[in-house]
Amino acid sequence: MARAATTADVFNAIAEPRRREIIGVLVDGQERAVGDVVKVVRMSQPTVSKHLGVLRRVGVVTVVKRGQHRMYRLNAAELKPVHDWVKTFEKYWTHQISRIKERAEQKAAERIGRARAVPETGAPGGEE
Repeated sequence: MARAATTADVFNAIAEPRRREIIGVLVDGQERAVGDVVKVVRMSQPTVSKHLGVLRRVGVVTVVKRGQHRMYRLNAAELKPVHDWVKTFEKYWTHQISRIKERAEQKAAERIGRARAVPETGAPGGEE
């Protein structure tokens, strides 16, 4: 089966964990030079540049040249299709989280009830 091109759309571009890590570095909206991103993610400069290129081609990052540096910035609006798709599952997650919370609260109440039902024993050794 042929792999989808990583530059085809934002979903394929962010499927790569290292690209998501780079997006995490840029999430504050500040411009960053490649060297700054390299220091944070601890990848080689060519690797970071390659990943930034993929993200740029799908519009997730923008680049401007400042002197000898290329400055990258997150274009979060391009992640909206991902947000919209994930949001379709929010109802499911909310329901599941509510069920987990209810079950945890029930278990906690049962433990508290059992703890109260256990009669207090006197001092250690059985003598009072």
